[in-house]
Amino acid sequence: MTSQSPAADAWTRSNPPLLRFLNACLNEFSAETSGTVADYIPELSKADPAHFGISLATLDGHVYEVGDSRVPFTIQSMSKPFVFALALDVLGASRVESAIGVEPSGDPFNSIRLNSDNHPFNPMVNAGAIACTGLICESKGDAAFEEIHKALGRFAGRELDVDEAVYASESQTGDRNRAIAYLLKTNAVIADNVAAVLDVYFRQCAVLVSARDIAVMAATLANRGINPVTGEQVMTPYAISRTLSVMTSSGMYDYAGEWIYRIGIPAKSGVGGGILAALPARLGLGSYSPKLDKHGNSVRGIKVCEALSSHYDLHMLNRSDDARNAVIADYDIGKSPSRRVRRPQEREIIAAHDQDVWIIELVGTLSLSAVDYVSRRLAARPRPQFVIFDLHRVTSTTRAGARLVAEAFAELATLNVTVVISGVKRASREWDSLREWTAELRNVRDFYLLDTAIEWVEDQIVYRYGGSIDFHETTELDEQLLLAGLSEEELADLASLCTIRSYQAGAKIVATGNPADSLFFLRSGAVHVTLPDGVRLATLTAGMAFGEMALLESTRSADVLADMSATAYEVPLGDFERFRKQHPRAGERIMRNLAQLLADRLIVANAKVDILTSM
Repeated sequence: MTSQSPAADAWTRSNPPLLRFLNACLNEFSAETSGTVADYIPELSKADPAHFGISLATLDGHVYEVGDSRVPFTIQSMSKPFVFALALDVLGASRVESAIGVEPSGDPFNSIRLNSDNHPFNPMVNAGAIACTGLICESKGDAAFEEIHKALGRFAGRELDVDEAVYASESQTGDRNRAIAYLLKTNAVIADNVAAVLDVYFRQCAVLVSARDIAVMAATLANRGINPVTGEQVMTPYAISRTLSVMTSSGMYDYAGEWIYRIGIPAKSGVGGGILAALPARLGLGSYSPKLDKHGNSVRGIKVCEALSSHYDLHMLNRSDDARNAVIADYDIGKSPSRRVRRPQEREIIAAHDQDVWIIELVGTLSLSAVDYVSRRLAARPRPQFVIFDLHRVTSTTRAGARLVAEAFAELATLNVTVVISGVKRASREWDSLREWTAELRNVRDFYLLDTAIEWVEDQIVYRYGGSIDFHETTELDEQLLLAGLSEEELADLASLCTIRSYQAGAKIVATGNPADSLFFLRSGAVHVTLPDGVRLATLTAGMAFGEMALLESTRSADVLADMSATAYEVPLGDFERFRKQHPRAGERIMRNLAQLLADRLIVANAKVDILTSM
């Protein structure tokens, strides 16, 4: 593989494809001059029509920016989805839904018209937004604006300022909103002082944001309420999902149907020139360009969203995820045993019952369709005693997927099948979802490492079928696999060269880089062999040799640590070489045994590779 020069590496880092795409949009759509700057609020007419900024935020917290992405402008109607989410969280869904509908109106954003219940059609038009603000005023009193202001800042990931000039201009010219507010009070939608509610509403619309801010805010909506930059859970997933639903149907006013038909991304616009688009589980987009079309939407902003959706096929209703891709590997324990080096009796028992343990390695999102596919795939096989689900490549878990997993585990419990989960991080949201639904199940065990899970299940198979694993038993030289076939005389001579060593749990017996000058034969306890990067190569129990690679190399290439208190025979390499010369038949037998042990390990390693490459 040819490595790139430092200059090429830097170029790749600074010009990723998404950034190049956004720059292309900026260059192409800057030539678009149609539309007019909003002037019904006099202060908005002062916006520079040439300003154009685009920002895109990913759900891992990376933010792309091009053009005038840091130019501040007022949030205006883009505040509506966030205040609606806040109202759902603060007041509860039943209270909010009793006052505000969720149906599209088909009318312009400032229509003075209510639905058949004399309630606002939805929270994305002015009537619904004023009603939302009124509900928060009713709950929070004089602290209402502070509550809204802080919530908007949490969505953006920073404290946001207010444009006092725009606020004053809106207050002076907001007669149409006053008419809407008094209509709402007449119909008991607003209970508080109309002037106080409108004051909060005008201030929330005058909050200053940038294209970058609204990209992060949109990404927070797309990320189930978690700000991907700060990591804060800003709002509950319930409030976010309901907010996105209304944005999908009504976020772009009387252009909403056309928008969802052509672009297919939940979005919200503001007459200040901003558009935010939140594609669930994907990304958040923010754009700023003050010239608006007849619907009150940014002309250039719409073109950016159209280009992004079309170029990358992001329409939310055009998904082609295949549940079958969730399974990266599917095999029985005989094809991929643990790294534990076992004695012949244990190997025989495990080999006789390898079909009793099935391992399924999953990848991607644990969705309802993925879990259903895995359940049917498992049901098509003879019933095992153990099933290991490895989730270390699973990036997310939907609530539906987690619930179906729990139901599948419960069904396995009725069949006396033990479920073992591996690879789930304790602090992850995925584990929280799984734990919520599987907390009452008694047939579920979990381990962080897949190899540890396989080793535990192997132990259970050995115990069930009459075997024993006694870490504290003492194993003499004549039971060592590496010394199989040696005569009593040869073993006695070798024993005279050995020193019995004792080690406490956690002790490092062999260290990488040290001279390979001794061989060890484990008498009792257990040790594990790891590479310097922490990857475990093997677990050894009594009857196994370690440090045996000293016969082939001069420097240690791995660490050996005691898992528990252990004892071992140690023989210096020089004494061992003299023993081989004195007993050439024994020396030849030992090297054959070593070759067989290495071959067995290679077979296991190749089997693991074959499993992954065959899927």
